[in-house]
Amino acid sequence: MNKIFKLFKSSPHSSLKWNNYFEIYETSLKKFINKKVTLVEIGVGNGGSLFMWKKFLGSKAKIIGVDLNPDAKKFEKFGFKIFIGDQADPNFWKKFYSKNGKIDILIDDGGHTNLQQITALMESIENIKNNGLIIIEDTHTSFMNYKGFKNPSDHSLINFTNKIIENLHRRNPMIKKKMNLFSKKISSIEYFDSIVIIKISKKKYGYSKNLHNNKKLNPYFTDYRFKRSIIKKNNSKISFLNFIKSKISKKGFLQGIYDNYLIKKYLDKLND
Repeated sequence: MNKIFKLFKSSPHSSLKWNNYFEIYETSLKKFINKKVTLVEIGVGNGGSLFMWKKFLGSKAKIIGVDLNPDAKKFEKFGFKIFIGDQADPNFWKKFYSKNGKIDILIDDGGHTNLQQITALMESIENIKNNGLIIIEDTHTSFMNYKGFKNPSDHSLINFTNKIIENLHRRNPMIKKKMNLFSKKISSIEYFDSIVIIKISKKKYGYSKNLHNNKKLNPYFTDYRFKRSIIKKNNSKISFLNFIKSKISKKGFLQGIYDNYLIKKYLDKLND
């Protein structure tokens, strides 16, 4: 049983977390323990996790809660700062960061709808300190057609972060796309069951450089990536697919059709 789970169980107020979260948090947040950091959690609920974060990070940490329910203000008597507002409202975040400045950790345990998650993410990226984290909980809602989630869809949080992945790859000059805020500021994205963690860089990334270990050695080699083996007919029987492959291996336009057919077989497995 890890420390953060013990603190979850012993919190004086109730909260809900999926059981796999605690190991993820233990690993991701340990570098912030006993440091002067600011953690913001969207979704105060019954307040249980506010106490958990405070105990886990230590007395130097500032814990701020964000909730739409005005009743959440009652937790200010325990030393927490509470802001009432809609996480799907960009103006709320502009006022919030104007008042509080940059933060170290944002944990989104709010409403979990696409707009709420994406707005909180986009309005916060430039307001996370170097080496800080944006942690989005309950991302399984990106695959739920339940109540207000209306997923899976092209506008889910998971599909949105897939677009960010493309932006990270722009750091490679072979992509030939202009780098932007995401390319320069986000170091990596981690995916777990129901959690996405976005790590903010301590530096601004530039374009990657392709290095050769020894310039005196010949860097070139015969590239076999796009060559396809040709199946020779012999006395043994060959499958129909292998026969077709042997006929089209040198036909680029047909090869693409055949390759897509094989990939679709793997995609079908994912959809089982």
